[in-house]
Formats: sequence, C-alpha cells, structure tokens
Amino acid sequence: MSKSIKLTKDPIWYLLRRVTIPASTGSLFQTFYNLVDTWFAGKISAEAIGAIAKSFPIYFVIVAVGVGISAATNACIGNLLGEKKAKKASLLIAQSVVFAVTISTIVTLVGLNSSNFLLSILGSNEQSIRLTREYLDIIFYGTCIVLIQTSLNGTLNAQGDTRSYRNVLIFSFFLNIFLNPLFIWGYGIVPAFGISGLAIATVISQLIGALYLLYKVNSCKLKKYLKIKCFIPKIGLIKELFEQSLPIMFSMLLIGVGIFNVLYFIGQFGELAAAGYGAALRIEQVFLLPVIGLNTAVLSIGGQNFGAKNFDRIRELYKKALLFGSFFMICAGLIIFFNAEYLVSLFTDNAEVIKHGVVYLQIAALIGPIYPVFFITTAVFQALKKPIYSLYLSILRLTAFPFLCLWYVIIIRGGDYEDIFYTIMVTNWIMGFAVLVFIGHFLNNVFKQNKKLFIS
Repeated sequence: MSKSIKLTKDPIWYLLRRVTIPASTGSLFQTFYNLVDTWFAGKISAEAIGAIAKSFPIYFVIVAVGVGISAATNACIGNLLGEKKAKKASLLIAQSVVFAVTISTIVTLVGLNSSNFLLSILGSNEQSIRLTREYLDIIFYGTCIVLIQTSLNGTLNAQGDTRSYRNVLIFSFFLNIFLNPLFIWGYGIVPAFGISGLAIATVISQLIGALYLLYKVNSCKLKKYLKIKCFIPKIGLIKELFEQSLPIMFSMLLIGVGIFNVLYFIGQFGELAAAGYGAALRIEQVFLLPVIGLNTAVLSIGGQNFGAKNFDRIRELYKKALLFGSFFMICAGLIIFFNAEYLVSLFTDNAEVIKHGVVYLQIAALIGPIYPVFFITTAVFQALKKPIYSLYLSILRLTAFPFLCLWYVIIIRGGDYEDIFYTIMVTNWIMGFAVLVFIGHFLNNVFKQNKKLFIS
C-alpha cells in the first residue's frame, strides 16, 4: 500500500478512500470483537454484562495510552517523512517501542492498585467488584503487549499503511469467537475460567497481532536504517514522543472519565441501567467506525503534508473529511433510531436492560452528526503537532461542561434516566459549533507561523 500512495501528492478524496476504508474495516472488526465479548458475557449472566460495562472506563486507560503512543508515533514519523528525514524516522520507530514498554509498566501497576477504589465510586458492591476484577486484572497484565502493538501500528500508519492493522483486527475477531467459549467454559485440559476467560482470549489475540505488526514493520522501507543500536534509549527522542503523546493520552483518558461520569449518574438508577447503557454503547461504536477511520486518515495524511508545508491540502483535507463524516452519521443515525430495540435485544433478553439500552441509542442517534467535528479536528491538532488543543477540547467537552450540566439536571433537579442523555446531546451540539468557529482561526495562525519559519 505504501508503494502506491503518495500522501503529499495524490488527490485528497482518493487518499481518504484508500486510507479510511482499511482503517474503518479494521475498526469494524475491533468493534465486532467487543460485541462478541459482550454477547458471551451475556451468556454468563446479566451481572457479567454490567461488570464488563463498568470495567470499560478503567480499561480505557490502556486504550488511551495506546492511542497516545500510536498518534504521537504517527505524527512524528509522518512529519519526518514529509521532511525527507528517513534515518531519523527509523530511529524514532525503535524509540517508540522503548517508550511503549516503559509506559506499560507504569500503567499496569497503577491499574492493578486502583481498580477497587474506582469501581466502588461507580457504586459496585463487593461481589460486583470481585467479578469485574476477574476480568480487569488479566487485561492489565497484558498492557505491554497492547502498547507495543499500538507503537508498531503508528509506524505503519505514518507510511499510509492501515491495511496491516486491519488484518490483525479481522484475524483477532475470528480467533476470539473460538477462544472465548474455550476459556469461559473450558474444554478438555483447558479449565473453565468464567469471565476471566474473556480477558485471557483478548491477551492471546493481542500477542499474535503484535507479532504480525512486528513482521510488517521489519519489512517496510524504513527497515533499511533500523538497527539494534537504535533501541538504546535516546532521551531527546523519548522526550519528543512523551510531549507529543501526553496531551493525546489525557485527551483519550478524558473519554474514559466522561464515560465514568455518565456511569456515575446512571448508577443512580441501578445495575440493569448500567448493563443497558453498556450494551448500547457497544452498538453505537459500530456506527462510529468510519469516523474513527477518518481520524486515522486525517492524522496520517495531514502529518506528512504538514512536514512538506502543503498547508492548502490540509484545509482541503479537513473540509472533505468533515463533509463525508457528517453525512455518514446522519444515515447511521436513522438506522440506529428505528432499530434500537432489535439491536439491544441481540445481546440480552432482559426487558429492563433492553429498555434502558433503547433510550440511550435513540438519543445517541441525534448526537451522531456532530461527532465527526470532534474526531477530525482532534486529528488535525495531532497532525500539526499541537496535541495540547486536543486536551483542551476534551476537558471542556467530556468532563467539565457535561458534568456540571448533569449534576444540575440529575442531582439538583431530580431528572430521570433519559435526561442524562438529553443533557449530553445538548452539550455536544453546543461544543461542536464552538469548535467549528475556532478551527478556522487556529489553522490561519499555525500556517502563518510556519510560513515565517520556512522563509527564515
């Protein structure tokens, strides 16, 4: 793929199609993977679905750190390739892996020692905490594998290769269908692990995926300059990766915090309400996949074009990605709204869980068209190596603004379950219009500054 694509020269619509489709397809199977986990959890018990739902904002720490490492690697290597600095880009591949291993140790230790406290805040009782920890602990032990995988994926994305990770996710999906029942209920010499089996299957799938991505990186053009000595830690490059990834990590963590906030208020309405929200959230993720693929495409294309000083192409990229993303989410919203009950019922036959899931899905359909603004704008911030703005956006959109509004509506005004999501809908649309006003001024300022530096 990287041989036929020129991210700094090919037409934008062509690049969006070539980069977005594999990324979206991979994300589709990643979401199917999560849906399979939810389906098997439902076969264990309704409480198991609730445990998986409550584990998500904590497990999301690993996801957030992984996205930060991948995006930072993508942006830094992409900028270097745009500047024709292949040797430094190769060195950065190795330093990204070193960085991933270091961060994974910290995440594992923090995750294992804070889960009880966080789950108790969500209103889990002792039995529920024990059930959730059976799943979460194994996931945290596999953190190193996940973060190495995201580092390698960022390297490939920077070169326009989104197919390799797509292949990993497709293979993992089918492998998961086999491994989940094997480890949940056991067979032959394999004992029954229950909900822990879901986590064991996940870690095995991630290990195989990491090995495949390692093979692909070892086969790419940058391998020419990649030597064993490149893995000796270089403080300057690790610092660069850290500075680029930290705001992205915190931005992603705030998504987990946002879900944590929502679950806190949902907790006022019982465990089955949390289970319904958790099942519906997995369904919503399926329809967000092209937008997630656009995020990857905009970051990959924008990173190289920013390094090459092709500023007009970045403007064109933003507008066309936003147009496609919003149109798709309108169409997806119609499907979600009119089929919400059927979609939730695929995962459980519990009437109470289905009722709560339907409420969220139908309101989520009304929020959908504004989501591309946040995903694509965040990718532009990262491609331009200004990730701190992603953090500012996440703080406002996912934590401060919605939490204050939800506190007022639910706690002070005594709102109902559905009022949680109507409040989220209003806050997202307000923030979306604010971002559209801001981005034009932001791009003008960044491009003016870089033109002056280029001329000087």
